[in-house]
Amino acid sequence: MVKFTNVTKSYAGNSVRAVDGLDLILNTGEIFGFLGPNGAGKTTTIKMLTGILDIDEGSIEVFGHDIKKDSIEAKKLLGYVTDSGVLFEKLTGREFVDFMADVYGVSLEDRRRRAEPLLDRFGLREAFDKQIGTYSHGMKQKIAIIGALVHNPKVLVLDEPMVGLDPQSVREFKDIMRMHADAGNIVFFSTHVLDMAEKICDRIGIINKGKLIMAGDLDEIKAAKGDESLEDIFLSVAGSSAEA
Repeated sequence: MVKFTNVTKSYAGNSVRAVDGLDLILNTGEIFGFLGPNGAGKTTTIKMLTGILDIDEGSIEVFGHDIKKDSIEAKKLLGYVTDSGVLFEKLTGREFVDFMADVYGVSLEDRRRRAEPLLDRFGLREAFDKQIGTYSHGMKQKIAIIGALVHNPKVLVLDEPMVGLDPQSVREFKDIMRMHADAGNIVFFSTHVLDMAEKICDRIGIINKGKLIMAGDLDEIKAAKGDESLEDIFLSVAGSSAEA
């Protein structure tokens, strides 16, 4: 599992903590949706999990490996897709996927076996040997997803992964996420698309102003709130983005 224990992060010049005492456990076999308005702390949490940002207080363990004390072993278990779509644009799609595979020590046989089906599902086969700089935003997002999956990570971490994807690719990616979790892995993703989270997540967490407001099984949360929709629950506990 992935375990956040009293994780706290502040930015210089800001008196409000970006993440404030986060306690959370992610279990194998689940898709966990991380929800919150803009500036709630979602991306900061993800960047601490992936080791991009240092943790001020607390700890994060990835299958027993502390992200600060044993960062290399922890990062070997992670696949990460950012919300920015920033890639090595002078590389071709194939060169980028091979680069990612080399970083994680994936054999030629395994990288081809994992990448080929995804190229077909995302309709990227014809563009695979073209420079990433010629790709649309959606195509860049797709090649980033393939690169994140090429080493079959135990934890797939996604920051707003559906941005820029066409409806067919969204459907394919939702199926991929489900398959990855069902294989005994963890999918942890942030999103503003509440309808999608409601349909595919096993559990959700709602964060606002750095604090985890609630987390748990979606059906149980809805039952406890009088079977309200996820949108109604989200607005009731986190408020609208404008209010936040």
